[in-house]
Amino acid sequence: MERFELVVIGSGPGGQRAAVQAAKLGRRVAIVERRRELGGVCINTGTVPSKTLREAVLDLSGRRQRRLYGESYAPKQRPDMFALMRRTHQVMQAEREVVDAQLARNGVTVMNGTAWFLGPNEIAVTDVNGVTRTLTTEHAVIATGTTPGLPDGIHVDHKVVLTSDDLLCMETLPKDLMIVGGGIVGLEYGCMLAALGVKVTLVDQRTQLLEMVDRELVDAFCTQAREMGLTLRLGEQVANIVTGAHGHAVVTMKSGKRVVAETVLVSAGRRGATDALALDNAGITVDERGRIPVDAHYRTVTPHIYAVGDVIGFPALAATSAEQGRLAACHMFDEDAPAMTGTLPFGIYAIPEIGWVGANEAELTAKGVPYETGVARYREIARGHILGDHEGMLKLIFHLDTLEVLGVWCMGTQATELVHIGQAVMQLGGTVEYFVRNVFNYPTLAECYKVAALNGMNKLRALHAELESDDEEPRAAA
Repeated sequence: MERFELVVIGSGPGGQRAAVQAAKLGRRVAIVERRRELGGVCINTGTVPSKTLREAVLDLSGRRQRRLYGESYAPKQRPDMFALMRRTHQVMQAEREVVDAQLARNGVTVMNGTAWFLGPNEIAVTDVNGVTRTLTTEHAVIATGTTPGLPDGIHVDHKVVLTSDDLLCMETLPKDLMIVGGGIVGLEYGCMLAALGVKVTLVDQRTQLLEMVDRELVDAFCTQAREMGLTLRLGEQVANIVTGAHGHAVVTMKSGKRVVAETVLVSAGRRGATDALALDNAGITVDERGRIPVDAHYRTVTPHIYAVGDVIGFPALAATSAEQGRLAACHMFDEDAPAMTGTLPFGIYAIPEIGWVGANEAELTAKGVPYETGVARYREIARGHILGDHEGMLKLIFHLDTLEVLGVWCMGTQATELVHIGQAVMQLGGTVEYFVRNVFNYPTLAECYKVAALNGMNKLRALHAELESDDEEPRAAA
């Protein structure tokens, strides 16, 4: 029986950061990973491979070059999966080596195997050879991430009907693909494959996509997606999927419609990877999607056991997961650390990118907050022309009276990078006047902030002029 002060289950961003932070505080730490490779879903099947694949698609499909040099510029042939995934595997390996080095440098004991709780302070780990070792620990962090969720009645055979994990293992690109589920993952992969010339149809039972995103951006995004060849079937629900005589999928909708697709990607959300943990032995229960409830310090109902990352639900981002892991380790060992701020950045790595921080118009309207907006289009910015992106945009939302920045919404090239400027200003309590007064390098996309701010202030000036005019009319009559 081996003794540790902390055992972390899962080596994704949350687990990795929790282990490193505890080790830096002088604690004896072990991290358990069921895969052979470290990094969890983030590095091996999710964030890193999908975002790297997106860059490969933009380069090898010729899409970037066509925007710059005209529609006649195109590769001699459509890139195959080997070419697309070569760069992806290189980046994944590099990221794994970074994780390995960080854990080794900080003296964290790494174990490969499947972990489960024998009791609140005992964890069993079984390796690939079936050998089980027992660990005792003062604290534990559960950072096991998620697995693809499946709607009732849909069977995945991992050949014709795939999950997002399977997509990265495809040997050939299909001619056509149906995606079941219009969430972030489905849209990201749908745009990538459509950019490669795959005929993509996306089906979702909701009538609106990306409900958390500002409507103006969603409308513009859907227009670009359709122009790229992505067919949207909204308000439709899949009843079942069977494989036909020729090896293709026959998809039946609840409305009675039938559609044939060479391949189907089921992207219906994620569920917590908690089934194998025997959490009952630790006194912990999960919700209907396998997620673990925690308090503000990421403690479960068993106070010395913490949970971080996607396994606890929203916001389920790699960046927030890492910070949750660090804060959990600090709390369990009485190290003072300020809580994470509420001003979190979000990003969707579709084509085009969408990035945002803060509230959207619908949320502010529902709360009765008076606001104004300012918009800058990439086609107004020299850098936008240099990059060949004429459809991108940046939108500022600010308080009508105080001018406080309430939200920043961006769509287009480098949107997920650009949004951090607005995040910093919001976090420091800045107003839209900051962007008016300050100088931004030329030519950069950051100039969008100044153009959007000026646009918003011009609207306010026109409003104030009208209000002053209304005040003067009664005095003139008197």
